[in-house]
Amino acid sequence: MNSDIYCKRYRKEILLLIFFVIITSCKKEQEHKKVERTLTKQQTQIIKDVPKGIAIPEGMVWIPGGSFSQGAVKNDPMIMKHETPAHPVSVDGFFMDITEVTNAQFKKFVDATNYITVAEREIVWEEMKKQLPPNAPKPHDSILQPGSLIFKKTKESVPNLFDYSQWWLWKIGANWKHPLGPESSIEGKDEYPVVHIAYEDAVAYCKWAGRRLPTEAEWEYASRGKEKNSIFFWGNDIKDLSSYANTWEGEFPLQNTKADGYENKAPVRSYPPNSYHLYDMAGNVWEWTQDWYNTTYYNQLKQQGLTHNPKGAEKPYNPNNPALREKVIKGGSFLCSDSYCASYRNSARMATSTDSSLEHLGFRTVLSVGMISNSKKKE
Repeated sequence: MNSDIYCKRYRKEILLLIFFVIITSCKKEQEHKKVERTLTKQQTQIIKDVPKGIAIPEGMVWIPGGSFSQGAVKNDPMIMKHETPAHPVSVDGFFMDITEVTNAQFKKFVDATNYITVAEREIVWEEMKKQLPPNAPKPHDSILQPGSLIFKKTKESVPNLFDYSQWWLWKIGANWKHPLGPESSIEGKDEYPVVHIAYEDAVAYCKWAGRRLPTEAEWEYASRGKEKNSIFFWGNDIKDLSSYANTWEGEFPLQNTKADGYENKAPVRSYPPNSYHLYDMAGNVWEWTQDWYNTTYYNQLKQQGLTHNPKGAEKPYNPNNPALREKVIKGGSFLCSDSYCASYRNSARMATSTDSSLEHLGFRTVLSVGMISNSKKKE
């Protein structure tokens, strides 16, 4: 055989072999990517409907799973920096309390467990000073007594709304049973939201009830209801505020016009619910979530792309309060006004120290499918 013909045939066979290897490798790579996409899809498959055999607990409603953009919407004129950047999130369906936990519900917990809230406990200075700046002076013993923060109206206009001390007062004897101090009572207010609840108080209640606090993503997703891109849960018109939420209307903190019918807290269900039948997702009292407040967290989520069931930052970080360990609270309260915080918006969020108890801070609970499944396994 001619050597040239042999070489040409050999080169042709080599080229065919290389082509075959490339094609085979490409097919394997495509199959591998297909498997990866399938696994990813399985891992992030959203639980949308109530699983068969699971009944909706009394006092709760099913929030169907889905996706949304967490954070401020583009057409919101009241956007605050820590509500940005908006980022894609998906959450599995879960059960959520229709209302904030009420005085009557919290009383059942206390009666059953003899639990003592943070606001009722004796103050130990050695423990307290660990949370304060170094060399902070010890207050007089007459001040170091159990109590909590209550709101007080000012007697004149306040030019500086950054100085919270102008309308907050440390009240000895203020707690969930005495929301305005020892002379006050919750008698006849069973259906009002329980307040003066520190984070560990809310967690203790959740454990007793077999529930947990919502993540920030779950809370906001539920608050938005079926319409995921509106500023408020009822839409985009702030003129409807007094019809849908208990907030501060008038000059804060001097005068409240009570256009919404209340100056302070309102009984739960006093206003229309959102499209998921949840009451008071705007105004009345702030609500705890389980997420650490971290000013860098939204940027981290934005970079990750679509995040499924985010659980919040691994640790707290707030450059304005570096010594505090703060959690995210949502929903706003009866003190929120357009001139102060406008936190009756879906995306609004604030940071509060875990040991804080306040006259306008409460909570509601959630129950995820996994918690029910684990409970059944134990049985």
